[in-house]
Amino acid sequence: MIDHAHDLASVRDATERLLTALGKLDNASVTQSSRLPGWSRGHVLAHLARNADALVNVLEGRPMYVSGEARDADIERDAPRPLAAQLADVRESAARFQDASALPADWSRTVELRNGITDSASRMPFRRWAEVELHHVDLGIGYELEDLPAAFTERETDFLAARFAGHPEVPPTRLTDGTRVWRTGREADTPEVTVTGPPADLLGWLAGRREGSALAVEGGPLPVPPPL
Repeated sequence: MIDHAHDLASVRDATERLLTALGKLDNASVTQSSRLPGWSRGHVLAHLARNADALVNVLEGRPMYVSGEARDADIERDAPRPLAAQLADVRESAARFQDASALPADWSRTVELRNGITDSASRMPFRRWAEVELHHVDLGIGYELEDLPAAFTERETDFLAARFAGHPEVPPTRLTDGTRVWRTGREADTPEVTVTGPPADLLGWLAGRREGSALAVEGGPLPVPPPL
């Protein structure tokens, strides 16, 4: 059962870690490249702020974004801002998300995200938690996949393995960190491929943050996860 109140507290903690780390940067650092192709750190921070507002829209029954083009334009508009403006926007948009999530609501209701994707309202705090944690790593400022909370790493691996389950381009795959086991890819009685590795590397591969060189593969080549 999803505990959205617990996840909201985790979002708050993750956001504070991010803001503390950002406070050590300067304006020049914000303009430098992030680990995401084509995006500066300013692009990542602008995306994080606008994502918080987009999830407020979802919780309040509005479209997540006016359009894909408008989403991209907002990020491009906000990316060049100086550090102080970026910090204020990330902090204030995060507070708006927390305030919207604290209102009494039917957390079992279905909400709509981008591209017709639907989910339970109760999962919105976890989706925000994932945005904050993974994009903190994407900034390339000293926070790595190995630094993620263990509970988050396990849950995000659960989420991504389930997301790619049944995907026609992913072979039937068994994932394991030596203790836990996940199944993903096309349906089959037995997996074609087994992928083994540390939790951070499994998550990094599934989330498109690592190429998987630290993973051991049996039964075929390492599958290529679909883009998120």
